[in-house]
Amino acid sequence: MEETEWLAERFEQHRPRLRAAAYRMLGSMAEADDAVQDAWLRLCRSDADQIDNLGGWLTTVVARECLHTLRSRRQRREESRLPEPVVILDSDLDPEQEALLADSVGLALLVVLDRLSPAERLAFVLHDMFELPFDEIAGIVGRTPAAARQLASRARRRVNGAEIPSPDPDLVRQRQVVDAFYAASRAGDFDALVQILDPDVVLTSDFGADGQRVVVRGVVAVAKQARGPHSGRLQPVLVNDAVGALISVDDQPFGVLVFTVAGDRIVAIDGLRDPERVRQFADAAGIPPPSVTLPAREGS
Repeated sequence: MEETEWLAERFEQHRPRLRAAAYRMLGSMAEADDAVQDAWLRLCRSDADQIDNLGGWLTTVVARECLHTLRSRRQRREESRLPEPVVILDSDLDPEQEALLADSVGLALLVVLDRLSPAERLAFVLHDMFELPFDEIAGIVGRTPAAARQLASRARRRVNGAEIPSPDPDLVRQRQVVDAFYAASRAGDFDALVQILDPDVVLTSDFGADGQRVVVRGVVAVAKQARGPHSGRLQPVLVNDAVGALISVDDQPFGVLVFTVAGDRIVAIDGLRDPERVRQFADAAGIPPPSVTLPAREGS
């Protein structure tokens, strides 16, 4: 028992890093937790005394689990869809919620990572985000160190080429901008919306199971949609590192909106309209039914 407790204590010291790496590799906190749990089970079946570098050993196990999951997705030819966000109430955070946010990463980056091949994604995440040497990455992806370096380089070019906006780190300021957006939407104030939205704003709507994704670009097109009539109720939430809203219809979770705010303007809005997936996020976060009416255009 003492040896098991000692091993569990050492494993828990590595869990946050393992979980954060797995989430970046998979874009799903549930699958990340599964990969980390598999590493724990593997550790329990191994001779821990023969493991010189426990952190490196665990990272390798988790990475291989993630690689297997990513390759399985490709074999099943799953349609691309919005990665699974970390959704929590926009209120005082408890230590567990703070840990979830710390393990998360922006949705915009996850979307770009989702477009990489499994090997490219692992090489980029493990090297550029977690500083794993290419010699170790090579063994995980089954390539030479030089080939692993090329994988990371190709992935880095695609990530840099996507020009992912850096959100305002001040969540209070983010919320102020989003609240102004809702006020303008409620009033149907096109001019106010244009002032709040970035000229190159992108609105992406993911409709879930059927794989459909609709993208609207430009301030005029997005402002026209934003000032239209809406129905439903919302609950302010934090989605990864950004301000968002959980939307419910007939007291049932319906969708999630995520706002990327930079330079006092909204540069991106990502929407997930998949009641089944959104209900899972809400249940996992323990979010109660919302009590705030979603702003609707006056007179509609």
